Amino acid sequence: MRKRIGERTLLFRSEPRVRSAAAIVAKNEGDGAFSGMFDTVLEDDKFGEDSFEKAECKMFQTAARLACEKAGLVLSDVHAMLAGDLLNQIITANYAARDLGIPFLGLYSACSTMAESLLLGGVLTDGGYCSPVLCCASSHFSTAERQYRYPLEMGTTAPPTAQRTVTGAGALLLSAQEVPLPVFSHIALTAATIGRVVDLGITDMNNMGAAMAPACCDTILAHLNDIGNRVEDYDLIVSGDLGMFGCEMLQDLGRRNGLDLTGRYLDCGASIYLKEQGFLCGGSGAGCSAVVLAAELLERIERGDVNRMLFLATGALMSPTSGMQGETIPGIAHAIVLERRN
Repeated sequence: MRKRIGERTLLFRSEPRVRSAAAIVAKNEGDGAFSGMFDTVLEDDKFGEDSFEKAECKMFQTAARLACEKAGLVLSDVHAMLAGDLLNQIITANYAARDLGIPFLGLYSACSTMAESLLLGGVLTDGGYCSPVLCCASSHFSTAERQYRYPLEMGTTAPPTAQRTVTGAGALLLSAQEVPLPVFSHIALTAATIGRVVDLGITDMNNMGAAMAPACCDTILAHLNDIGNRVEDYDLIVSGDLGMFGCEMLQDLGRRNGLDLTGRYLDCGASIYLKEQGFLCGGSGAGCSAVVLAAELLERIERGDVNRMLFLATGALMSPTSGMQGETIPGIAHAIVLERRN
């Protein structure tokens, strides 16, 4: 049975199901546009730990454990965890995996890690190799900011194109079969399109939306061409964290290529905060799309408000070293299709 179509798209013939999800955020995210949707909202960004890095690791572990608990599973029931974060050598995921004890595949795809984990989780599940699998991603404002930009103590003023790294961790449980207590009964993973690296020469670390938007447009076009669909065949097309500026750029690039996303498009980064919170272009970070998907978007599919969604998490593939050496910021976007099934 053919499982690859076109140049970059995979078909999941067995339609692995999303059985549960968990999302943990900090207060700024909890007070934002999706208030009341998250499982846990932290009052303390350090989550009772003595460093922000340890706090992010604790968030990650808590989300992973909660996704399992919601499905009536224990950690030892999980065949594999596919996960990553933004920190050097993905230390959040690595140390969380050490404590969770689950077979682990560490991923780095910057802010597109959530989509990459679901894509590979779909391959493992659809292929009959592992079920269930946990797909996780996280980020933390205070860990990412001091790694990629400036020490927090400097209180540096952000430029208008800057996005705030979301403090959050999201976890989704994929399964080829029923689990004891599924939170979701109707959400199937049916296809995925592998992104390719696109680089338009952006060097400004405070304008990642511009760096990622071309890759997002490239993957949408590739997916539609491979599948033979139109924009109108999807109730919702979601990007991960392009922010306000990146959203405008994506839609402009789309129009130039014959794509009209009007009325069917949402960006997690541009949506997660309220305007009055004053976070400029919106949110970013690997945790951004992860928590919006886990807390809000899956519920829309389960309720039947959305029957077919194209979800693209977008990533800026830079490092502190590459930035200091004047390198450009390559972008990537992986896409997955989530559909409602009875």
